[in-house]
Amino acid sequence: MQYRPYGKTGWKVSALGFGCMRLPRIEDEKIDEAEAERMLKYAIENGVNYLDTAYGYHHGESELFLGRVLKDGWREKVRLVTKLPCWHVNDAGDFDRLFNEQLEKLQTDHLDAYLLHALNKDSWEKVYHLGVLDWLRKLKSSGRIGAAGFSFHDSFEVFKSILDANDWDVCQIQYNYMNENDQAGTQGLKYAASLGVGMIIMEPLLGGKLAAPPEAVQKIWEAGTRSISPAEWALQWLWSKPEVSIVLSGMSTMEQVVENVRSASRSGLGNLTKDELDLVERVRAAYEAIVPIPCTACEYCLPCPNGVLIPKNFEIFNEGVMYGDFSGARREYEWLGKREGETALAEACQQCEDCETKCPQNILISQWMPYVRDVLGRGKAYDPAVTF
Repeated sequence: MQYRPYGKTGWKVSALGFGCMRLPRIEDEKIDEAEAERMLKYAIENGVNYLDTAYGYHHGESELFLGRVLKDGWREKVRLVTKLPCWHVNDAGDFDRLFNEQLEKLQTDHLDAYLLHALNKDSWEKVYHLGVLDWLRKLKSSGRIGAAGFSFHDSFEVFKSILDANDWDVCQIQYNYMNENDQAGTQGLKYAASLGVGMIIMEPLLGGKLAAPPEAVQKIWEAGTRSISPAEWALQWLWSKPEVSIVLSGMSTMEQVVENVRSASRSGLGNLTKDELDLVERVRAAYEAIVPIPCTACEYCLPCPNGVLIPKNFEIFNEGVMYGDFSGARREYEWLGKREGETALAEACQQCEDCETKCPQNILISQWMPYVRDVLGRGKAYDPAVTF
């Protein structure tokens, strides 16, 4: 395993961090705890020392799972990180209430880092005016957290304003070779790192989408000089950047853990040649020509008031476009309705726009949903010229 500086904290963190948002599940959608524990302990035994979770991951079960697994000396082997669910904060008293609940669930008396979760302009202004910065300083001075930071989904301008408001230790951004100019982007990565902030990368594979490319993209990767997977190309692109402290991967299978640990072991700053960086640019251009809806399945748009499983509808639609297989996509769409009920489908969208206020990608969901309905549910031919 390779280790990297974690901003101004003085810590060394593993190049690969274990994101606990996409742990393996059993049929009733509960965490497959036996398999998840096996994966987690394999990662730790092979050098991963950074675990990232949050209050809402796996409907609140992720923190509980980690609390049960990190007993008998495992807690001492890792940096444990979770996040304040800012959407559950209504007054200053909620800071302590939620934090203490999380410590109890995680069965620990301190957190190595604590982040304000998914900040955007509105949520930042809310917690800022409730005194969250003074509260974080007190947590640090008491030793209940080692580092304070935030995760982020908004524009670069908002990102910079949050950074400039406090002497942050760390921050977490969505970043990958498809998102260089989105949200905080490369500009935000470089600015934060220049301030000594440890940079944590989430969604390095865009919710797994970059790991299984369509044939046109795969051919571009195969033209490269390295015989590595598309997932590793994406990770090595990130690890080559000196500003990146740690890359989180939300791993769902042991195979993914083994592959990512192996990839991290051969990572390094400036590890890609100019020709390889040019190859990544060609891949980016190919993807941009294919995928119409930039959904990462973060599920912040849920629950929908009408029961629509928004990310799943978009996933099925995008895969139909990417793989040119709308007959298969329509079968999957029909099966989704049978499995989850008709309200799960785009058919049930009432275009209330409630979801659009929560979407980190700023997707015009209310406009896309009727089109998804028409293509997947009513057999309308897909038109690549349609966009919203």
